[in-house]
Amino acid sequence: MAKYVLYCRAGFENDCAAEIQTKAAEVELYGFCRTKPDTGYVEFEITGASEGVLFAKLQLDSLIFCRQWFCVIDELFAIDIADRISPIMQSLKGKPFSDFTVDYPDTNLGKEVSGFAKKFSVPLRNALRKQNILVTKSSEILHLFVFDSQNMLLGWSPLNNRSELHLGIKRLKFPSQAPSRSTLKLEEAFHHFIPAKEWDTRLSGGLLAVDLGAAPGGWTWQLVNRGMMVSAIDNGPMNERLMDSGQVKHFKEDGFKFSPYKRNVYWLVCDMVEKPKKVSALMVKWIINGWCKEAIFNLKLPMKQRFQTVQEIIEDIEVSMYQAGKRYQFSAKHLYHDREEITCHLRAL
Repeated sequence: MAKYVLYCRAGFENDCAAEIQTKAAEVELYGFCRTKPDTGYVEFEITGASEGVLFAKLQLDSLIFCRQWFCVIDELFAIDIADRISPIMQSLKGKPFSDFTVDYPDTNLGKEVSGFAKKFSVPLRNALRKQNILVTKSSEILHLFVFDSQNMLLGWSPLNNRSELHLGIKRLKFPSQAPSRSTLKLEEAFHHFIPAKEWDTRLSGGLLAVDLGAAPGGWTWQLVNRGMMVSAIDNGPMNERLMDSGQVKHFKEDGFKFSPYKRNVYWLVCDMVEKPKKVSALMVKWIINGWCKEAIFNLKLPMKQRFQTVQEIIEDIEVSMYQAGKRYQFSAKHLYHDREEITCHLRAL
């Protein structure tokens, strides 16, 4: 039996659990989850499987609600505070790693131990180096998942199938010039969905973009800041400074009724508060009609059966694109700056 820990946003433990069980079953891996409300993580045990098999059969990027994961090596509880290093070394038994990370749940309780985690990293690194456990040739990362200063889990994840971000979280600074904090959702989406080496072409100045439900302009600001010309669609008022940029045309129209006058739009973005199936259908319509090349949009999820709702929407997208004979790329993630929503990326190929 192999045990895994998956990080998620607090309150989404059941969604993360439902997703990993469903995805694992699709590759003939069967197990059960343990969850506690608002803890920010899920434990998933696979029966009759070797350690690390989940990493071989699933990609972290294919999971929507999971931010980071690791396979458990050992559980260390009630550690003597006078010597926390020795039990860790005994559990590792000299197993090599390329690096390590000291993690904690993304909750208020987890943040209380973040200070300890940072301080403990220094003596731990020294001990790991002294025992020749940190080696450049290893393809695995060591995880210490800390509940408090005396209780933690040890585990590992592969370099080629994990998040490079600490806790799987992209930390961004709110730009003071932006009209609203929602701007961070689109910025994080660009980092997550668009490879950095392709930013010069896919997020370059001069591209034309449409922002549906734009007011007051948090998402439009991201596009303008990258030199794009933007059609902002919303009956509400736009930020005056943003309009003064000369890069924005404001159309006071319903985002569900608007269609572009020219077929040269590259980006479509949408953060409208509406039923998720209605929004996803609109995004598919734009891609199928050739009204845009790429779309990033948020889907506001119901309080219950969120994973089931997401599954149904993805199936609808697949059917619509297949029937239209369109080649496409689709991915979705519950990003750090999302709340009761997920962010999706749909691209015509």
